[in-house]
Amino acid sequence: MGELENKELFKSGHTACAGCGVAVGLRHIMKAIGEDCVIVNATGCVEIFTTAYPKSAWAVPYIHCVFENSAPVAAGVVEALRVQGNDHTKVVVISGDGASYDIGFGHLSGMMERGHDVLYISYDNEAYMNTGVQRSGATPWKAYTTTSQVGSVRKGKQQFKKPLTEIAAAHGIPYAATSTSAHYTDLQQKVKKALSIKGPKFLNVLMTCVPGWGTKPALSMQYLKDAVDAHVWPVYEIENGFLKLNMKPEKKPVETYIKGQKRFKHLNEQDVKEIQELVDEKWDRLLWKEKVDQERKAELEGHSGE
Repeated sequence: MGELENKELFKSGHTACAGCGVAVGLRHIMKAIGEDCVIVNATGCVEIFTTAYPKSAWAVPYIHCVFENSAPVAAGVVEALRVQGNDHTKVVVISGDGASYDIGFGHLSGMMERGHDVLYISYDNEAYMNTGVQRSGATPWKAYTTTSQVGSVRKGKQQFKKPLTEIAAAHGIPYAATSTSAHYTDLQQKVKKALSIKGPKFLNVLMTCVPGWGTKPALSMQYLKDAVDAHVWPVYEIENGFLKLNMKPEKKPVETYIKGQKRFKHLNEQDVKEIQELVDEKWDRLLWKEKVDQERKAELEGHSGE
């Protein structure tokens, strides 16, 4: 995978909340990307806490664009660089779930369909946190937000979380993967791997939001680890259409993950049971898909070697 950048390319002194999982994740991501890059960032938490004029936390070229168009801006940047004969500078999008799952979803799809050599990183803190914790396509089922409230009839968000990583992979792109800010070795390896591949790449990274999730700042990384251990956030990669689970932890109860998060404090025993059943069903489906994909991959590699 090569050496990680020794310099701190994501600088301290920004105004992220204490315990912000996004700030932690960005530091590891930038170490993996290195200096030779252009970062394209949509409006959102990251833009607000890293670029308050006249200061910046970015030690690399950085472009801020409006909510919906980070993908096409990045596409334009990479094509301009290639026309100039620059085949080495990496163009990386860093945009939140609001920009990725919702507002910029069509533009992201277009970028992937056209085949631009861009790494798109979605930092998924599961709501529109910067504007007041409104629900997004990434918000989990039954979670409270200011626009998926809890009352006598409804208990949080009524819809399921959009499977964006699988949707990205369905475009036929060469690489799509998931990770978290807490699993920084996995995260850095996937950034490096993605950047070694030509064409569009998609990386979806779960990152804690302390005020939005209603958690203690000191526990931000623990909640991300619990999300993986409870199979709520599976860590996997889909390379050339073949899925591989990178972690298969011994399953912890979903309650381990949701306990202590204020956005889930309204859930009763039946709600937790239903969420557990959903998580188990999705995990079993991923195990089945991995088995089928890896068997097919081995079969194809065997034929190619004949």
